[in-house]
Amino acid sequence: MKGSFMPMRRHSTVETDFQKIEIWKAERSCEFRVSGAVHAWWHADRFLTGLAWDNLAAACLLRPAGPPQSVLMLGLAGGTALRILRQLLPDCRFTAVDIDRKVVEVAREYMKLDEIGMKMVFADAYQWAGGRKERYDVIIDDCYLAGDEDVYRPEKKPSRGIDILTELLAPGGLFLTNLVTGAGHRRVQSRTRAAFKRRFEQVRSVTTPDSLNETLVGGDDILAGSCLRQWEERFAKKKDLEMWRRLKVRGVQVRSAKATRS
Repeated sequence: MKGSFMPMRRHSTVETDFQKIEIWKAERSCEFRVSGAVHAWWHADRFLTGLAWDNLAAACLLRPAGPPQSVLMLGLAGGTALRILRQLLPDCRFTAVDIDRKVVEVAREYMKLDEIGMKMVFADAYQWAGGRKERYDVIIDDCYLAGDEDVYRPEKKPSRGIDILTELLAPGGLFLTNLVTGAGHRRVQSRTRAAFKRRFEQVRSVTTPDSLNETLVGGDDILAGSCLRQWEERFAKKKDLEMWRRLKVRGVQVRSAKATRS
């Protein structure tokens, strides 16, 4: 999630147990930047960013059974994706898990996080998920940690994380993973794509042109990108509508998920 489309100035820096967050502000917007990447974005009047959170929000709507009634978000940060989803799904039940309590506190101060409305859990996402009884229509895995020069995924074996988290999917549910796709991240992207192909009947990729990210979507069945048109009326601002229309949904070929799991 490199770069920003808004002119901003650095306001302050906050260190947590897991990362150093630079807070950048403009008159009506705010960003959190970590290791040179934008980790959260908030605007007083708009929702879409042109970056990875748009992919995540749109991917949640590709569920054939209809809009999700429950979403589990792993890796909340500033809540950018859930803020978009709250605009689209005012009655949806959100549960968010984050290991970094401090970043959530900062988001409450600068990004009005509490206005979204969610159940908040502070824990290691993969440890918390193991053995739980709840089931969710959509699960979003956006877990990244900050390295010295770049962000990285904490789970070294993508298939292990997928196996743990998909146990919490309701029937007909969708599993989403946010992936950075630029230099230094291609091996993780390739391994995660392969793990999705082995696990799911269908896999799709959601992207937007200005982002070095893709959202992988896995499930028994996944809608085509044309279904996103019906949501355009939810965005009052012209800029939001332009960004929504730039989203692309593409199929990712799956060899034989059933044969692999048998």
